[in-house]
Amino acid sequence: MSVPAARWQALWHRVRTRTGEWRPRRGSGDGICLSRRHELLANVQSIEPLRVDRIDLLGSEEPLWIRHTANFERLLDNAVYDPDQEFMPYWAEIWPSGVVLAAVIARDPGALAGKHVLELGPGVGVTAAAALKAGADLVVADFAPKALALCALNTLDQTGKEPRTLRVNWRRSQRELLAAAGEGFSIVLGADVLYDMEDVPVLIGLVDRIVAPGGELWIAEPGRDPAKRFVKLLRGQKWRVVSEEFASPLPDPNYQTMDTITVHRLRRPGQATVRRRRAESQRGSPSSP
Repeated sequence: MSVPAARWQALWHRVRTRTGEWRPRRGSGDGICLSRRHELLANVQSIEPLRVDRIDLLGSEEPLWIRHTANFERLLDNAVYDPDQEFMPYWAEIWPSGVVLAAVIARDPGALAGKHVLELGPGVGVTAAAALKAGADLVVADFAPKALALCALNTLDQTGKEPRTLRVNWRRSQRELLAAAGEGFSIVLGADVLYDMEDVPVLIGLVDRIVAPGGELWIAEPGRDPAKRFVKLLRGQKWRVVSEEFASPLPDPNYQTMDTITVHRLRRPGQATVRRRRAESQRGSPSSP
């Protein structure tokens, strides 16, 4: 299914406001702890100046006002010459896949309400804000502490709540994620998280351990080959896949392209299917000496 560009241009609106302006969600400001907000602002000082953008989501009556870096190119240039910078700070900008995934959540908030939900790589918190507004019990995980702080700041401003944050690189260490999953997450979210083919088997192994039987994985991606490979492999493992295409609501911050964004909703087989597959695998394996 595809949503045409003309329709999305009428439904999406992105407005730059003056740098540093705070626009809390209507009715949320009174419940926000200002000392906590000041703490989060202090944690993201290194990516200043900041600006606030308005993002209207299909399915939501209220816009999101999202704070992010005001000079993405300068931030990337500085990171290139910083010997302590292990990863480029792509998390500091608003990305189309995150906005589209947030819109899908806003369109169907009941799917997340009351659910144990994880978002991998939340960036500035667009998708996280939509998930919290939908009523999700949300955990967000990222390797960059400033990303977690900016995500928490934006969700606090927009919903009056913060997600639980985990500082972890899922490509290298998964212990914290396994502990947070408990018996499994009902839904795992990821917006544009697959860049390299070598990450595909790592993510497949992770979701196999943290998505509950019958749970779902929602992936938004702009057509990268690793994401296509990932979806194909999970389909081969009997995950049910429903994909929907959207015209990008804004240019890619890095390349200024207007990509087609695809949201894949992948449902893991239920417990009975998982048990049957494991039994079949054990019967087909060589006997131990």
